[in-house]
Amino acid sequence: MSRVFIGLMWLVQFLPLRLIAAAGNVLGSLLFWLIPERRRVTRKNLELCFPQMAPPAREQLARAHFRSFCRSFLDRAVLWWGSRERVMGMIRLEGLEHLRALNGAPVLLLVPHFAGLDAGLSRLVCEHRVAGIYANPKEARLGEWLRRGRGRFGELQQISRQQGVRAGLPWIRAGWPFYYLPDQDYGPRGSLFVPFFGVIAATTPGLSRIARLTGAKVLPCVTRMLAEGEGYVVTIEPPWDNFPTSDAAADTLRMNQYIERRVLEMPEQYLWMHKRFKTRPEGEARFY
Repeated sequence: MSRVFIGLMWLVQFLPLRLIAAAGNVLGSLLFWLIPERRRVTRKNLELCFPQMAPPAREQLARAHFRSFCRSFLDRAVLWWGSRERVMGMIRLEGLEHLRALNGAPVLLLVPHFAGLDAGLSRLVCEHRVAGIYANPKEARLGEWLRRGRGRFGELQQISRQQGVRAGLPWIRAGWPFYYLPDQDYGPRGSLFVPFFGVIAATTPGLSRIARLTGAKVLPCVTRMLAEGEGYVVTIEPPWDNFPTSDAAADTLRMNQYIERRVLEMPEQYLWMHKRFKTRPEGEARFY
């Protein structure tokens, strides 16, 4: 099955970006109805986070999210097989000077789960060495393809989720910017219950703790998908002041509030399919 999938993706790379975007929109519209569980999760997340939004508007946002997700997924064919020149032309990088100004000091790149996060990583690796965590797919062949595709234009130290964040600490201390995605529900172990769009969410305080352990500066790194066929723009922001503090809960709340602001700028591109509120405080009813 993985061979067929990889073969189809290899063919997609030859299409112009506008045709890839159109195909992604069609695929997203189909999957909205073909994957009922993710449709229900998306609708529930939007209901929780945007209770004041009219139901028809939330439904339109849910459908737009599936289209954005599938567009970004098909774009990976270009990221992982296209030429370096095509990838660099497809993805604009802004704010690299903020990273270079730190001159090899420990850095955590705060990367929220937007549709373009793989595009952002591919573009950043063209300019700078990077370390980060990846999730192993069930099929080994697919995992090998993903790892090779992500790091083919530069130095990328890929650490499996099974190894854990601790395996990344030496790389952070050695000056490898760490592409860190802490905004998912990883279960109750080690998590804090912190509001996200007004809903209590199990949230890892890893950004605060890793910054404290390594002395790393935190630089937000957000990738925005542009209009159909126009690619992406990656923005690295200046390092946060007064972070971390001695209060991990306050630091984690600051992270969530930052992500909320970015989500409001492009709500259809955030990963609403994920069960962000799966882990509940003891005694509270489940949402999914």
